[in-house]
Amino acid sequence: MLTVYGIPNCNTVKKARTWLDENKIPYTFHDYKKKGITEDKLKTWSEVFPWEKLVNKAGTTWKALTDEEKAAVNNIDSAVVLMTDKTSVIKRPLIEDESGKAVLLGFSEAEYQKTLLS
Repeated sequence: MLTVYGIPNCNTVKKARTWLDENKIPYTFHDYKKKGITEDKLKTWSEVFPWEKLVNKAGTTWKALTDEEKAAVNNIDSAVVLMTDKTSVIKRPLIEDESGKAVLLGFSEAEYQKTLLS
């Protein structure tokens, strides 16, 4: 079963979950706000998606950081510290397959179709 990581009130997460439901693809949902995320999980994801893609620089959490805080995020270790501390800065949703491998980041209907239905 897939695992969808995100925040329930995020519009992109809602779109992804709706798409999965409509295509009858079972999944479990991991809410960062309630369950948090481990450094190990973030480092594992960064093997598939570079840390620069995992950090959502278009979101309000990133934009609310000071220039000094932003400048300090310059490698995987500093990105993991930020993402563990401020889970809202993680690009979402992130979807893992049954084996626990990160397979999708964000929501693109075409990518979901290609990855999950073909």
